[in-house]
Amino acid sequence: MKKLTSVLLASALLGAALAGCGGNNNSDNTVATNAPAGNAAKDTANSGSGATPKVGVAIYKFDDTFMTGVRNAIDAAAKGIATVDIVDSQNSQPTQNDKVDLFVTKKYDGMLINPVDRTAAGVIIDKAKAADIPVVFLNREPLPEDMKKWDKVYYVGAKAEESGTMSGQLIVDYWKAHPEADKNGDGVLQYVMLKGEPGHQDAELRTTYSIQAIEDAGIKVEKLAEDTAMWDRVKGQEKMAAFLGSHGDKIEAVLANNDDMALGAIEALKAQGYFTGDKYMPVVGVDATAPAVQALQDGTMLGTVLNDANNQGKAAITVAALLAKGETPTKDNVGFDITDNQYVWISYKKITKDNVADAQ
Repeated sequence: MKKLTSVLLASALLGAALAGCGGNNNSDNTVATNAPAGNAAKDTANSGSGATPKVGVAIYKFDDTFMTGVRNAIDAAAKGIATVDIVDSQNSQPTQNDKVDLFVTKKYDGMLINPVDRTAAGVIIDKAKAADIPVVFLNREPLPEDMKKWDKVYYVGAKAEESGTMSGQLIVDYWKAHPEADKNGDGVLQYVMLKGEPGHQDAELRTTYSIQAIEDAGIKVEKLAEDTAMWDRVKGQEKMAAFLGSHGDKIEAVLANNDDMALGAIEALKAQGYFTGDKYMPVVGVDATAPAVQALQDGTMLGTVLNDANNQGKAAITVAALLAKGETPTKDNVGFDITDNQYVWISYKKITKDNVADAQ
């Protein structure tokens, strides 16, 4: 009898000891042990613990004026919802691919990618899916077929055709309000175009839709020159100087796919005496960057189109953080409409000197 009592007592003590060691963490320990390596275990832990997810952010290049605004917005909006590691892809797709590999190696909970080359998004999605790391693309839209590869792929950006239409409308408004804009009195708008990088979706759509908007308003157009300035201010100045050398006072309007190129064009125009006295040239850009807003106030830029860097950054990191925590983005928790369960579109807005406060 004593022997049996001793055995029962020992068993009870052992059970109590095991209960004390396991405690309330027993289920977590089981998850960590049994879950597959990589993000599956990590996502389970995050969704249950409320831990701040880690999101790797790759920007196509840091010295792009507009993307600097987006980057700052991401950093500000991330506070309290995600820990972000923001890296510079230096306008090189191989470099960006290396950054993505590093995010995967570090087992981040989510990725936010501003692709150097939109056609490379498919490879990034394949890597993300294999590692079960949700990915949000920003500002440069992947091909539709790539977006369909996985339900944990989202895109945040603006519709380039909308910005193109608004750019053209800014020129239309000026042309109709200022008969003297038709310098040679032929009823035809002679223009030059500064494009972003060749083949870039935004560059092509802004170019096409801006001219279409002018023609839709019943204005005949003649393209005197068109060249790429790669979104760059210095290149914009160089190309505009060349346009002036070839066409001089025949030019009646300048359209640029972004503000940096428009500002470069303005510098070239200033060198030829424009914006002094009554010598004026209507120049429009896209983005409503701080330097462009200043040019509007100075009277050297006719207009621009607000490409909402703040809301693009805010929406993108919000979606990425939700996905990283295993949650489904909705209008209620993102604050923006979600189209086709994958797209968040941020609207553009025409900006002139009259409503410049809307861009500040």
